[in-house]
Amino acid sequence: MQRQRYELKYIVDETTARRVRDFARCHLERDEFSIPAMGHRYPIFSLYLDCPALSLFNSVLEGHKNRYKLRLRYYDEKPESPVFFEIKRRVGSVCEKSRALVKRDAARSLLMGQPPQRSDLVKENDLDALWTLRRFCEMRGNLHAKPRMLIYYEREAWVAPHDDNVRVTFDRHPAVCRYTNDFALKKRAPVKVDGVILELKFDMRFPLWMRELVQSCDLWRSSMSKYAHCMLQLQSRDPDLCCL
Repeated sequence: MQRQRYELKYIVDETTARRVRDFARCHLERDEFSIPAMGHRYPIFSLYLDCPALSLFNSVLEGHKNRYKLRLRYYDEKPESPVFFEIKRRVGSVCEKSRALVKRDAARSLLMGQPPQRSDLVKENDLDALWTLRRFCEMRGNLHAKPRMLIYYEREAWVAPHDDNVRVTFDRHPAVCRYTNDFALKKRAPVKVDGVILELKFDMRFPLWMRELVQSCDLWRSSMSKYAHCMLQLQSRDPDLCCL
C-alpha cells in the first residue's frame, strides 16, 4: 500500500549522532530488527534501476520537485529471503512509497522482463501488492530501465512504541557494487560520506519533540539521495559501473 510521509535528512558527525540518540531514546525504542552483533544495526541492500539515459539520476541533480525511484530492497543475502519492489515518489516535500514483497527467485525473472503474476508474491492474495508490482514493471518497461547500482549500508533505527511511522534512523558505512543475479554483494567499493546520514521520519504532523531535537542539537537539513551521491562518486572512479 502507498504511504505518505515526511523524511527530513541531515549529515551529522558521530558526536552529534550520539546527542540525537540520547534525546530520541526518551521517546523511541530500538527497532525490533536490530542485530546486537552489528552494534544494534541491521544491513540494508538497495538495488536501483534507471534507463540508459539515467533520467532518474538526472532528475535528482536537476532538483525536480516531483520525481520517483524504482528500486528493490532486501535485508540479507539468504537465497530464500524475499525482496521488496518499491516505487518511491517525491511530490514537493512529501514522500509516497508503494512496495510489494516478492519471492527472490521471481525477482530475478521479473528484472529480466517476465510479466508479473500472483505467484510471484509472498502473499499471493495481496491485491495491493499485486497492483504495485504490476505498476513497477510497467514503469520499468516504459523507461527500459535496468539495474544500475546495488547500494549497501548499515542502519541504526529507533521507532515509536505504538507508531511505526515515527522513526529516527542513522545510516553508516555505505558501499556499492555491481548487480549480480544472485543479489550478492561482491567486490563492494566504499562510498565517502562526510558523516552519518540522519533521517527523521513521520506522517502528517511534525512531532513536537522532534522540533525540540532539531533545535537543541542545532541540526541543518541536507539534500542527500544515496543513489545520486553514489553515482556522482563512481562516475569518475569507475564509469563502467554506472553504465551497465
